[in-house]
Amino acid sequence: MALHYNLAKVHASSENDSDFVLTILRLFVKELPVDIMQLKEAILAKNHEEASLLSSRITKALDFLGMTIAFEENKCIENWAKELGKKKEIIDTFKSLEERIQKAVKEIKKDFNL
Repeated sequence: MALHYNLAKVHASSENDSDFVLTILRLFVKELPVDIMQLKEAILAKNHEEASLLSSRITKALDFLGMTIAFEENKCIENWAKELGKKKEIIDTFKSLEERIQKAVKEIKKDFNL
């Protein structure tokens, strides 16, 4: 049973095509950790433009995988980037987001033998 993600939207858009679902999950497991590391670097460098672009891309993945809390945290980061906020304001939110994504990736790998 998935604790850190929900595949309802994936199944709905795929019409329960298991190959499509696996493709989406493989992409998530492969690309999202890279995006998160790049987002961390952008935040630390106060590169608001890059943080905004990465956050926007991450938002779509989190929404598609039903990661509601992570989605909301990422939206906070996206808003922070658009408002050119100070780095200290967003570090705790980022850490929580990063942890949620790590847990989801680990769970997906285990659940689908990826």
